[in-house]
Amino acid sequence: MDTDTEEKLLAQSLLIASAKHDINAVRNLLKSTSAKVQDAETGYTPLHAAVASCDPKANDRIAGALDKPTEEDKVVEIVKILLENGAIWNDLDQNNETPGCIAFRVGLKNVYELIVAAGVRAELLLDKLQGLQATDDDEDDDEDMDEAEDVEGDQTVPASTTVNGDEKTTQKEIDAHSGAPLPTNGDEKSNEPPEDYIDHWDSNNDFLRSSLVFTDTQLLDSSSNAVMMDWETEIMARHATTLIPKPGLRAMNVGHGMGIVDTEIQKHNPAEHHIIEAHPAVIKSMREKGWFDKPGVHIHQGRWQDVVPKLIEQGVVLDAVYYDTFAEDYSALRDFFNEAVISLMDSKGLFGFYHGLGADRQVCYDVYTKVVELDLMDAGLETEWEEIPVPTIVWEGVRRSYWNVDIYRLPVCKFVG
Repeated sequence: MDTDTEEKLLAQSLLIASAKHDINAVRNLLKSTSAKVQDAETGYTPLHAAVASCDPKANDRIAGALDKPTEEDKVVEIVKILLENGAIWNDLDQNNETPGCIAFRVGLKNVYELIVAAGVRAELLLDKLQGLQATDDDEDDDEDMDEAEDVEGDQTVPASTTVNGDEKTTQKEIDAHSGAPLPTNGDEKSNEPPEDYIDHWDSNNDFLRSSLVFTDTQLLDSSSNAVMMDWETEIMARHATTLIPKPGLRAMNVGHGMGIVDTEIQKHNPAEHHIIEAHPAVIKSMREKGWFDKPGVHIHQGRWQDVVPKLIEQGVVLDAVYYDTFAEDYSALRDFFNEAVISLMDSKGLFGFYHGLGADRQVCYDVYTKVVELDLMDAGLETEWEEIPVPTIVWEGVRRSYWNVDIYRLPVCKFVG
């Protein structure tokens, strides 16, 4: 028997043993084959097979599957073994389901919680490894810089100078050009970003360069991805209410979009209302809708990464901070509450954010809810969650639905102690 055939037979045997919850067979087979193998027809991994065998609808898709659901404690044991041997918690089968999706649908609560816990561990480990890699890269860059400085010597370039006949732009001038503008309200209309200000941005500049389509119910990017939709209005209203329980507070929102949450914030009569917005099309819309003329509203044009340091320098202190950007990943949110929130928010202030992390499927939403709560705690913030039923969403004209869970978890965060 050739090696390829033997590997296929071992993989199939592991899938069948997992589906039958044969603990001894699974342990033995894992000595010779990987817990990450997948069935070519169904896309099932052993983890899928172990869970799906409890789903009567799936029995005909698993060779050797049980004729009836097995007791959940046996499934739990098999799932533990597979996870301990490297099974991936969020692999997708041909039906676009993870093992956790199947466990949730079938009602295997203990199995589902086990998979969620594995997902949390995996995401935290991945983040740690990425952090170590970034540290190594930074150290390599520092070494390269040190070597370059050793070669070039200590050369100080004055503020206005010429090097080899070419004008030299100093870092001070660069900072002055690309830094965040000062707050703008109705009395200050000249706060325009430089025409090429997007060229200084790196993480989401494709989005910031793209055109946007505004409708009465949606804000879409150039690829018809939904930036914001009006079904979020109830959620945004509740965010504003939880963060600003009384008039006269100092509030800030990052990411104006359609203006839903900022409209709700205005209803609570804040003493100060700071808005950070990066997209030129949204800024133009804000001007047209009179946001620059509203008393007490300070509009900061640019990315929060550029604006927040300026606000900190100005001594801005806030009672309420809300974050809802588009085209930034989770690491940006984590950086925001680690850097901006702890620097700008009053000791008794409240922080909230739009929690759409992993909302394309329930298991991912549950995993990232726990991950972000742990990361918030590491930043010195404790979180309370309020659950809000999600209304029926009409996705007409939208390229891809970004929300597929029934409950929205609304976070309210405050400093520990």
